[in-house]
Amino acid sequence: MKLKDVDFYDTPMPGLAVGTSELQTLAGPISVAVHRRMEPVEAEWRALAEDNINSLHQGFDWCRAWADAHQRPLQIVEGRIDGKLAFILPLEIIRGRLFTTAEFIGAHHANVNTGLLSRAFLDAATPELMAAFSAEIRDHVKGADIIILNNMPGIWRGRSLPFSMLSHVENQNHSFQLPLKSTFVETLAQLNAKRRRKKYSVSHRRLEALGGYEHFVAESEADRHSLLDLFFTQKAARLAEFGLPNTFACPKTRKFLHTAVGMPHTETSFPLRMHAIRMTGGEFSGEIPAVAGLSRKGDHIIVQFCSIGTGPTIEASPGELLFHLMIEQYNQENVGLFDFGIGAMAFKSSWCSEETVQVNVTIPVTSLGRLAAIKEEMATKLKTMIKQNPAVYSFVQRLRTRVQGQSEAAPVKDED
Repeated sequence: MKLKDVDFYDTPMPGLAVGTSELQTLAGPISVAVHRRMEPVEAEWRALAEDNINSLHQGFDWCRAWADAHQRPLQIVEGRIDGKLAFILPLEIIRGRLFTTAEFIGAHHANVNTGLLSRAFLDAATPELMAAFSAEIRDHVKGADIIILNNMPGIWRGRSLPFSMLSHVENQNHSFQLPLKSTFVETLAQLNAKRRRKKYSVSHRRLEALGGYEHFVAESEADRHSLLDLFFTQKAARLAEFGLPNTFACPKTRKFLHTAVGMPHTETSFPLRMHAIRMTGGEFSGEIPAVAGLSRKGDHIIVQFCSIGTGPTIEASPGELLFHLMIEQYNQENVGLFDFGIGAMAFKSSWCSEETVQVNVTIPVTSLGRLAAIKEEMATKLKTMIKQNPAVYSFVQRLRTRVQGQSEAAPVKDED
């Protein structure tokens, strides 16, 4: 075989044993391999993705769709303990103005990132083991100054995540969840149930007075794409109204979401399902005042996005009504966690009883990467301070909108 025919990234690379005999007894020798393509580990990837501890955002098809849309170089990190698969970290290379970063595929449009972790690895992980893996990963990942594992919960579904044991900074945003109990009545009892029922009744009566409505779930592929395009339109108009940047303006991201919404659906697993409130009669018949896109993996629902339209129907708070109906529906379908995703908003606080702290883990690869790690920590802390000051946060958002308006390109990492 000629040298140029060998794909070194797709050739497993020998690892180093963990540095103490005690740790070797507990965990065995570790090894890391890195692949430039997803296919060499597809079967094992899909097997790990079956576990509900692992985020749907690291699922094979989800990552494949994002990678195809954005066409960035990939570094798929595979870690083993004593020859047994411990984890897969699906990373993409993002080139910024100052640093080149390796981070989770589609990380900035993901609400929770876990990587793909085996249960045995979850049980075996210690700070010492993770330090050894970090050193191996740093030695094998190519083409990046720093690895950033962002939007990663320190504790997820009651378990500590191994990579959160590494050096990290708390993300400026938390995520918000509502556990679903055995009945909708019990679920609402976690909140101000009286207030929630009153808001539902007010919205229901107002929309009925405007001609009536239905809770619509897009089943045909044509309806899914049509509702997604409507979301893009509604969201862009709403963000422009408030002078905020549009994170869905990137054509590549839109292409990815159109791929996701067209993927196969089952009752307990769907990459992206479109819900809406649709008017059924009167002057506004056929209008859609509220849209939401949800993903499901097992007992976990994640809200990917939502939007509302314009005109008289928004006085009925159709977005709040849609969430009420969706939560009630999935409460009857054995969903255990309704996840509103990352970022603080008033409507999330009113619906959620749990708040999850997320962290950004940094692994410098080059000397420049050590500077990038300092920059990441300082930038994240600065963002936290800005978000705690509404006046400053509003000014920064308006500034970002003007900067984004000068370029059709998606924002690079260094501008976040």
